[in-house]
Amino acid sequence: MTLQTKPNLPQRVKNELKFRELTVKNKETIAGCFHRIVFTSPELAGFSSQGFDDHVKVFFPPENGDFARPSVTDDGIVWGEGARPISRDYTPLHFDATRNELTLDFYIHDGGVASLWAETAQAGDTLLIGGPRGSLVIPVDYAFQLYVCDESGLPAVRRRLASLAQHISPRVLVNSHHPDTHDYLSEFEHAHIEWLDTESITRRISELEFPSSDYFIWITGEGRDVKQLSDELLENRGLDGDYVRAVAYWHNK
Repeated sequence: MTLQTKPNLPQRVKNELKFRELTVKNKETIAGCFHRIVFTSPELAGFSSQGFDDHVKVFFPPENGDFARPSVTDDGIVWGEGARPISRDYTPLHFDATRNELTLDFYIHDGGVASLWAETAQAGDTLLIGGPRGSLVIPVDYAFQLYVCDESGLPAVRRRLASLAQHISPRVLVNSHHPDTHDYLSEFEHAHIEWLDTESITRRISELEFPSSDYFIWITGEGRDVKQLSDELLENRGLDGDYVRAVAYWHNK
């Protein structure tokens, strides 16, 4: 008896969990609404991020600038005494192993702890990251590719588009709240990118014709929006969940 396996499936890869202290090397503003910060550290030796939507957990220093660094033991993660630092998940946009440099893009928006930190970050400032714990390595050669996100997912989309061959023409639907973001992906001329709102994205997806095979769809953003679109594709359109990745990046309270 021959077992049937699906073609071109994404593959999971595990990493050893490590915490690393990073130092800001430089910062620049991208597309008017992102701070691109390059971090450096000898502790980045051995850092691995193989998936375009990997995330590292970024721990932001408290106002007094000090907190106990956690350790990884056989029983799990052990924190020191006192309050744990606030953390947020961020996509590793680029890692230069020869220089031990990691680049993260921070979306600038009102009230976000990460955004506020990035606004005032200067060369020499430090913070702590953990992970990635693992990667979902997604093949790059699907004939049909669709990416749906808001500003929180744009760094992952940017990383993905940079990895695709020029003959691949992915569709990208961005739930855009900031007009400057339109410049963030402007260099990727091989992609069909639309800057829409929530209702327009829902309508566009309902109108799309999906192939019966050789496709990959990635959806992220606010939790309820992600679930609605995922339900439409999996339950109403009958797509294969192994080729549809839907992940909430944040939730409305």
